[in-house]
Amino acid sequence: MRTSRSDRSSSPMNGRQDWETKRKRKIADITQALSVDPVDIATLRRMAISEGGLLTDEIRCQVWPWLLNIPPHLLDQEPEKVERENNKDYNQVLLDVQRSLRRFPPGMPDEQREGLQEELIDIILRVLQRNPQLHYYQGYHDIVVTFLLVVGERLATVLVEKLSTHHLRDFMDPTMDNTKHILNYLMPIIERVNPEVQDFMQQAEVGTVFALSWLITWFGHVLSDFRHVVRLYDFFLACHPLMPIYFAAVIVLHREEEVLDCECDMAMVHHLLSQIPQDLPYETLISRAGDLFVQFPPSELAREAAAHESMATSTFKDFELASTQQRPDTVLRRRRRQKQGSPESSTASPVMTVAQPSTARRFVRLAVMGLTVALGAAALAVVNTALEWAPKLDLFP
Repeated sequence: MRTSRSDRSSSPMNGRQDWETKRKRKIADITQALSVDPVDIATLRRMAISEGGLLTDEIRCQVWPWLLNIPPHLLDQEPEKVERENNKDYNQVLLDVQRSLRRFPPGMPDEQREGLQEELIDIILRVLQRNPQLHYYQGYHDIVVTFLLVVGERLATVLVEKLSTHHLRDFMDPTMDNTKHILNYLMPIIERVNPEVQDFMQQAEVGTVFALSWLITWFGHVLSDFRHVVRLYDFFLACHPLMPIYFAAVIVLHREEEVLDCECDMAMVHHLLSQIPQDLPYETLISRAGDLFVQFPPSELAREAAAHESMATSTFKDFELASTQQRPDTVLRRRRRQKQGSPESSTASPVMTVAQPSTARRFVRLAVMGLTVALGAAALAVVNTALEWAPKLDLFP
């Protein structure tokens, strides 16, 4: 029996060839963005967000510093020796690092792993020593070890220090007030998309503690496949510092049926949600998180987040920035108007649209936007938003 052309075009072999073509094109685009003067940061961000992320650790070593706006001259500095004796954080850091065996590749020789663990301790203590205003928290080592395994000790020290004084700054306060405030964005995001799930979680009184380890480790502590961890780091480094809470929300929304089928009991729901499935459709969820961010930016959710608990002053200064920078929702509305006015809008790839709940039917379903986020309006808005927030945060050039 002859094979039709449509059958041949959809074969696994053709799928692999298509992906390899896309991969080569992406590598060429990244190389081009790095070679121009000045470096094309916007393109690098789109590449980090789009399907597959930055592809290899070699590329990450080149691109991650630009995503964090690290001056090139800092990348070649040799890290100073760390004084461990009489260091107030050393004992806790040592305990956490000793418990981090599963974060290292399986089959790695003990001698190599133990050497990396010593480097991990030094990176953490070095960053804390340079920045006495920062306070170590359990879970911080899960983020640092990811950078160590990808870029090595010297570069990891520089990247982690910048990350700690910006994206992670709220987690490194003396108290957890700001961390709890960031967690308070979770329920408003879920409510905007699926009020039924939010109502169920409220009735179960499950709270948001189940997502704490997700947030403060950038999911490094809860995902077993290192490839998925670094893919998320590509995404988070290219976006606004609050993007991890949006990703946490889309995980809950993705598990809608499991949640609603669960017994409405705090312990049962907490146990369900705290166990993240390892086979999540990561590219789809990244697309959804980016789409939700531009539809419901932090400035729009601030009042609802504050209603969950008394508001703490965020290091990100979200509310001050909202009044001085172009708001992400403005970007989204402008792009929606452009899309609606286009004669090709009826054939464009679908973007997730969220309707307001009605009294008759308080249920909303997500329409998944295309996997290649960089080609969608939402991804462009995410990148533009990251750049627009740059001046005050000093995160983005």
